[in-house]
Amino acid sequence: MKSLLKNAREQKGLKTRELAQLAGIDQALISKFESGTRKPTKDQIIKLSHLLEIDYETLMVAWLKEKILYEIGDDEFALKALLLAEQEIQRNKKEIDSFIISSNQIILDEIEILKNQLQSFNHFELRQISKTLELEFIFKSIHTNGNSLTLDETKSVINDGITISGKSMQEHLEAINFQEISAYIKDLSQKKTNLSEKEFFTIHNLIFKGIQSENAGKYKNDPMIVREMNLLFNWYETHKNNLNPIILASEVYLKILDINPFEKGNLQIANIIMNWIFLQNNYVYALAQTGKNNNLEYFSVLDEYKTKNDKSVFINYILKIEKENLTHAIELNTK
Repeated sequence: MKSLLKNAREQKGLKTRELAQLAGIDQALISKFESGTRKPTKDQIIKLSHLLEIDYETLMVAWLKEKILYEIGDDEFALKALLLAEQEIQRNKKEIDSFIISSNQIILDEIEILKNQLQSFNHFELRQISKTLELEFIFKSIHTNGNSLTLDETKSVINDGITISGKSMQEHLEAINFQEISAYIKDLSQKKTNLSEKEFFTIHNLIFKGIQSENAGKYKNDPMIVREMNLLFNWYETHKNNLNPIILASEVYLKILDINPFEKGNLQIANIIMNWIFLQNNYVYALAQTGKNNNLEYFSVLDEYKTKNDKSVFINYILKIEKENLTHAIELNTK
């Protein structure tokens, strides 16, 4: 952990005095953290992770590892104790997952009623609703990333091939790429394709098709990322049949953001994968309405999740969005 802190500080060109001032931590303590003679508190870890732009999970794991080693050292019973601790943590995690489901049972039931109501529409009605929802998915996806195309302009670009005056080529390509992504994940959903590295790379390539290709479809140059992504795929396979699909998709989203596997496009691919899982389970796209206030809420929820390390904050948000979007989908049939 000490090298993580020191290297990150030096990469940002900060002196210990400057970091101490920014973090509100005594300079002498910063030096001791970097030499390994003192350990930061959890609150200090959160501050340093943010200021030095170190992945929060990476820093927390390093901090907890050192804390555990300090407590148990090389005691002859250490490994047995760690095994029991791991079993206890897994047991507690199951209890937390059960609590999340039970505490949200009302909205989960409401969502199922809305989903069944939507599925009761005839084929023609569902196709018309699907077209509108796909357009909105494309528009909201690119808008979250700062694209300035309006909904009508997005429709003109993807349906009519029209070039919008005053809009950049990249903005046009983003809309076209997300149209292709929408068709791709819809096809994957219908085929019940499993989540895999191959699909991850294909989708990431599609995000940057014609825009930026150097790092498209490639993880960061970090062997830990390959390991963490493999753990994610294994986790998904283990839980896909025993977790509510909305909770499953929300957790996959958070895991992708925590791993941060690509140089660019992590937020987009997390959104795409989450919605792929929704479509595969006959739900509708779960993306917040666009607009300054909605974007602020979206990023505020993500910040709260990272700060509190509480996944229920984000899951509750996605449940609310999915209910709103299912209601919206049903209302489209009455217009």
